[in-house]
Amino acid sequence: MANNASNIVNKVWAFCQTLRDDGVGYGDYLEQLTYLLFLKMADEYTKPPYSRTMPIPSEYAWDTLTNKSGAELETHYNVLLRELGRDKGILGQIFTKSQNKIQDPAKLYKLIALINAEQWLLMGVKDKGDIYEGLLEKNAEDTKSGAGQYFTPRALIKAMVECLQPEAGKTIADPACGTGGFFLAAYDWLAENRDLDKEQKQFLKYNTFYGNEIVAGTRRLALMNLFLHNIGDIDADSAISPNDALIADSGIKYDYVLANPPFGKKSSMTFTNEDGEQEKEDLTYNRQDFWVTTSNKQLNFVQHIKSMLKSTGKAAVVLPDNVLFEGGVGETVRKKLLDTADLHTILRLPTGIFYANGVKANVLFWDAKPASKTPWTKEVWVYDYRTNVHHTLKKNPLKLADLQDFVSLYKTANRNKRAETYHPQTNPDGKWRKFSYEEIMARDKTSLDISWIKDKSLADLDNLPDPDVLANDILENLEASIDNFRSIIMQLK
Repeated sequence: MANNASNIVNKVWAFCQTLRDDGVGYGDYLEQLTYLLFLKMADEYTKPPYSRTMPIPSEYAWDTLTNKSGAELETHYNVLLRELGRDKGILGQIFTKSQNKIQDPAKLYKLIALINAEQWLLMGVKDKGDIYEGLLEKNAEDTKSGAGQYFTPRALIKAMVECLQPEAGKTIADPACGTGGFFLAAYDWLAENRDLDKEQKQFLKYNTFYGNEIVAGTRRLALMNLFLHNIGDIDADSAISPNDALIADSGIKYDYVLANPPFGKKSSMTFTNEDGEQEKEDLTYNRQDFWVTTSNKQLNFVQHIKSMLKSTGKAAVVLPDNVLFEGGVGETVRKKLLDTADLHTILRLPTGIFYANGVKANVLFWDAKPASKTPWTKEVWVYDYRTNVHHTLKKNPLKLADLQDFVSLYKTANRNKRAETYHPQTNPDGKWRKFSYEEIMARDKTSLDISWIKDKSLADLDNLPDPDVLANDILENLEASIDNFRSIIMQLK
């Protein structure tokens, strides 16, 4: 079966390259593949041994595509996409705002034939998933499309899941789930590392994962990605909501949150002014359960994720550097998080691992706690996998093995057994170091942007960071200052 899956991958890729010659990008190809795969697998479910009733009207079923060609096929496909997008269930979410991007009917016919030649339900879950995940990663590499912002490096995701080691029968949420990478990694880890009984397997498939994704095209890819990995079902309710997670607290609390909230510091909305021109306005979320009101997207996600967790819940969240060092509302959020939760671990990430350029990010791990008069955070452990670490997406991409040292030192089962690798005399370049709550509070602006290892590139003027990296750093600091001024003005008003 593995060889067969490999052959299918090669066929799918080869045809993708053919379409790219016609100007169809990876994203457009992925969408068309998603529509057609969904219809083909729904058709397979209607046949023995499944013999299930599917929510797809007979006039738009799979065989209505296989028996047409030329202009007739193109016209029918366009109508099918439009009509299925009107469904109110998962079918409608898969086909929301769907359009035919393959303008050559002969190429469309060939893609349908390619998909029709396989029995997808008989293929292993891993094989189907690998095909689709490979396409998603290729799509993320297409920087012009901006798809990279919805794709977190899978090695990083797996390391985060391995640190949390989720338990069976518990819920996992992601308020900005992109293409569903955290859900897939958690599913695989649970399936491979927990001895699940029948009831737990059912819970894993139908009741474990809950997400939000406001971009219709990305949500479509996530729904299909989950389905191909055996999460949910073709006619079940969607596990991914199209609603903006930040607007309100749903009231539902979760056991785990794994997330990489969107890049970009501002939440904004676009509207048309009186002159008919497009304008953007900063978007703030006035929520009673938030510590501060701000238009800073990441700070809002930190507050929202804190509110999503059960009092026994755990979070692992990718956040940019500005969340760790900004003053004003940023400092308030950090202090509140340190006091009301146990923020026990920070993993400093290198540049060159994300598809968005120049991103400096970290993973914050914290445990939710019940209300207390004294701060829950006693010490913060920092692993510096940034200083003197160099990755690139092509030549030296991040691998799970690169983070294995951190995962081992994390000591999931018993964090009391953690031991520093840093020592001021014997190992000043040790990557693993702890800081007490008092040390953190004494830092300027309660900054969590902590480094201690000597940067070797700074010892050589020829190896200074690229001008664009320096310029981005300056810009980020200026933007942070402007945000601080805005918050002061709001407070004065």
